[in-house]
Amino acid sequence: MGRPPQIPAEKKTRIVLAVLAGELSIAEAARKEKVSEQSIGRWKADFLEAGKSALTSGRSGPSTREQQLEAEVTELTQALGEAAVEIRVWKKSAEGRLGPSRTSR
Repeated sequence: MGRPPQIPAEKKTRIVLAVLAGELSIAEAARKEKVSEQSIGRWKADFLEAGKSALTSGRSGPSTREQQLEAEVTELTQALGEAAVEIRVWKKSAEGRLGPSRTSR
């Protein structure tokens, strides 16, 4: 017997909200959705913990993804600057060996 199909997060959220609102008991929701009561209990606990974490951390600072993107921008900017310096050095080196380039006249 295979695993039941995975339930999308949006549907889990609707089920948990219905349980929290008192529209359904965990047992009723489990029967209706053909999942175990433990699954719905876990979804509910995960939902509440995520909400608690969001309220505790607040939205005052950048998200983890924003921090990752900012770090990547900084790294790429630095790499671009280093590449530009290397190009200047190579051009100067080439001019010393070959004379001034036609584009620098």
